[in-house]
Amino acid sequence: MPSPLQPQPKLHVAIIMDGNGRWATRRGLPRTLGHRAGAEAMRRIAKAAPELGVTTLTFFAFSTYNWSRAPAEVDGLMRLLSDYLRSETQTLIESGARLTLIGRRDRLPIIHCDRLARIEQATAGGRRLHIRIAVDYSARAAIEDAAARVAAGSADGFGRLVAQSAPGDADEAADVDLLIRTGGDKRLSDFLLWESAFAELWFTDQMWPDFDAAALACAIAEFRGRERTSILPEGRRPWEETAA
Repeated sequence: MPSPLQPQPKLHVAIIMDGNGRWATRRGLPRTLGHRAGAEAMRRIAKAAPELGVTTLTFFAFSTYNWSRAPAEVDGLMRLLSDYLRSETQTLIESGARLTLIGRRDRLPIIHCDRLARIEQATAGGRRLHIRIAVDYSARAAIEDAAARVAAGSADGFGRLVAQSAPGDADEAADVDLLIRTGGDKRLSDFLLWESAFAELWFTDQMWPDFDAAALACAIAEFRGRERTSILPEGRRPWEETAA
């Protein structure tokens, strides 16, 4: 385990925020209130992350498969996304955080796309923390798109094409170091499959609205205590590896 006095490597932590609906149902509340409580958890974790050595934080907010949910729930999630973007801009600027979205944008309401573009521009100078929100995102779709572009004659490396297939600036983000999933399930659910090839996985039964800074610190402490072997040198990406 690294000494606390030694500089710690910068971390990319990705989080599958599962359990909002079940959290609300167990309390006799509408699922939409569970998602709203989940948004508050996002704020808590984004605030705590830099002090724990996290420089990139990717939240899985809305899967491509989530479009199949009840229309009322989807509408509520879209409104919540819009509210988050509107309310967090100044806080992100003041805290030195940058926000970008990865995933498809062509199926999002125009008002959300406009608001997103404004917050991305307003926070572009943030260097303390890069917050990435995955919306209408599918890792399989990104990989399939990359394969199609290779077949069409692209000269770029496959891994770079996978990153570029998730619109936003995914090609600038480091590979995932630690992937956390709340809510009790132990699967990746089509989230950052390529980028998580060397990630450590951490699962908890805790529902996302209850996840807090102490839980994040626990996950990172366990991550730092694990002996990691057969991983790429720090800062290297799979497409930068040369043939032996």
